[in-house]
Amino acid sequence: MLTVASDIEVLARFGRALADPIRCRILLALRESPAYPADLADAIGVSRTRLSNHLACLRDCGLVVAIPDGRRTRYELADERLGHALDDLRTAVVAVETDRTCPDADEKSCC
Repeated sequence: MLTVASDIEVLARFGRALADPIRCRILLALRESPAYPADLADAIGVSRTRLSNHLACLRDCGLVVAIPDGRRTRYELADERLGHALDDLRTAVVAVETDRTCPDADEKSCC
């Protein structure tokens, strides 16, 4: 039973990370190559403060790691398999009915 709980926790962390479009953009950028926060902020068009908050969330979720590099810190995916997982999720066929949306779509920013 412990394995199932661990598997559920991993999926919940992944879900939390993917629940925000900015975090998705960060993960996709890091899928391409490691990056420094200033470069990431410029690349995805957000402030460094906002980026820092999202990077903290991704670290807490266990999906990215911070690597000291002299006076700077470089970020990269915690495991190279995450890049493959992101590719699989990105290219998966999602069954969406075009005439329906979540009843709470506006309030919860979903669908």
